[in-house]
Formats: sequence, C-alpha cells, structure tokens
Amino acid sequence: MPRLRVVLRRTLLALGGLLALAVLAAAGLWIYLHPPVERTDGLVYGRRGDQALTFDRLRPAQPNGAAVVVVVSGGWRSKRPGEFATWMAAPLLRRGYTVFAVCHVSQPRATVMEIAADLHRAVRFLRHHAAEHGVDPARFGITGGSAGGHLSLLLATRGGPGDPAAPDPVDRESSRVQAVAIFFPITDLLNLGRSTENPGDGGPPRSYVRAFGPAGRDPARWREIGRDTSPIYHITAALPPVLIHHGDADTLTPLEQSAWFQAAAARAGATVKIVVRHGGRHGWTTMPWDIFQFGSWFDRHLRPGSSP
Repeated sequence: MPRLRVVLRRTLLALGGLLALAVLAAAGLWIYLHPPVERTDGLVYGRRGDQALTFDRLRPAQPNGAAVVVVVSGGWRSKRPGEFATWMAAPLLRRGYTVFAVCHVSQPRATVMEIAADLHRAVRFLRHHAAEHGVDPARFGITGGSAGGHLSLLLATRGGPGDPAAPDPVDRESSRVQAVAIFFPITDLLNLGRSTENPGDGGPPRSYVRAFGPAGRDPARWREIGRDTSPIYHITAALPPVLIHHGDADTLTPLEQSAWFQAAAARAGATVKIVVRHGGRHGWTTMPWDIFQFGSWFDRHLRPGSSP
C-alpha cells in the first residue's frame, strides 16, 4: 500500500505539472494573440453609391513605420467595420506593422471590377494620409486570402501612379504596394483548370457569375472582363515580391493557379515564392503560423528605401 500511494502521488504530481504547463502555454498563446493595440474602426476612404467605404486601423504599441493592408474579403464579400479580428494580425502587430483592414461593398451589389477600383482608392487614400497614421508612404505591404489574395494580386500587378491632374489629391497618389503575402488566390479567371468552380465553358466561376455583373454572362464580354481581372495577364518586371501559401488539396482554388502565376512571373524576371501546405484545403488550422511567416517576408521586403 505505501508503494501504491507513492506511485499515485507521483502520478498526480506529474499530471498536475502537465496541467500547469498546458495552462501556461494557453495563457502565453492568448497573450501573444492579443497584443496591445490602438484600434479605430470604420474610418472612411471613399464611397460606392450610397455606401461608405471603410477601413479599421490597428496601430501597435511600437510602430515600425511600415503599413500592411489586409483585404478582408472572401468570395468577394467583405466583412463590416469592426469585424476583423485583431488576433489574426497579431504576428504583424507584434513586429510593429500598422495594419489597415480594408472593407469594400460586397458582390453582387458591387462587381469585382468595382471592388478592385475601390481597393486602388483605399491604397491611394492611405498613402495620401500616411503621415496622419504614422506610416511611411513608400513601405506598403498587402495581404489577404482567397478573394482577398486575388484582389491583393490585382493591386500588385496593376497598382501604379495616380493622375497628376486629378482634382482629388487622393487620386494623384500611387496605388502601388511594395510587398505581397497571401493565401490561395485565383490568378487566371479565364482558365479555372481543375477548380470545382470551373463551369466547363470558359465562363466565370459557376457560383460567382453575378459578381461580374450582367456583362459577365456575355461570352464575348467575359473574355475582356476575365482578362482584365486576372492578375496573371498583368505581370511585369516591376511586380513587387510575392509570397503565396497554398494547400495542395484545395479544390476551390487549386494550387495550379499559384504555380501558373509563379511561372509567368519568372518569365518576366519577377519574384514569386510559393509555400505548399501538404493536405491543406481552402484554409487550414495552422494559418496563424503562416501569418507569422508573412511577417518575416514583410520584414525582408518593407525596409526603408522602397519606392511607391
């Protein structure tokens, strides 16, 4: 009996130690995912019809002077002001990035083309007001997943100088970004490949036809629209460095979409890195770790001295 009591006592002590370690680990993770931040939601960067276009600003305790725009869009549907979760940007905030979670009018109320135009407006607006937000206008990164990744690539491939003669000073600013880190984007809307969204007739993604407006149903017009909104057709040597994390079990946006984009970028002399998540579908549980790696990518490519 004495020996049994010793064994039980040691077992209980071991279990208690494991429990304490688990509690400490959980507490540490909670603290990491909730960094001190000054948050302001619902700031307006423009209008689409009668609806305000807004962004949430998350300013870290120790800003490093660079900005990361988060495109909060899935299926080209946007979250509303205040809905972006701070913990999702924790790895960026802890590195000192000021985060701007940009919202847009969701499809089908706005077309993908209009959404892309509004994202250009958002970057121009943030650059114009960079001093007010304490960020360097020459150090803008962008991130998002799925539709947010697609829109990020449209900014990366089609962002550029504003109109110097525009009456609105915001429109005179550049919409170019200096670095991109994204999840599973669609890059070629004219070639949906093995996607479950491929209608088989060369048309828009089967669940998102309305997202491209009435003209998207016209095969002749669709060729123009699809090319215009496909980042792969607008790659140049000026493409900023792009990091893509993509699962090889994604059936909605298959890995081939990123591979095609990488190959086209290589032909243009641009840098695209793909990190494959084996078994990853259209999202996976360890994505917060990937965002930590996004932070390392931005550290490398958003150093002072970039050019907007």
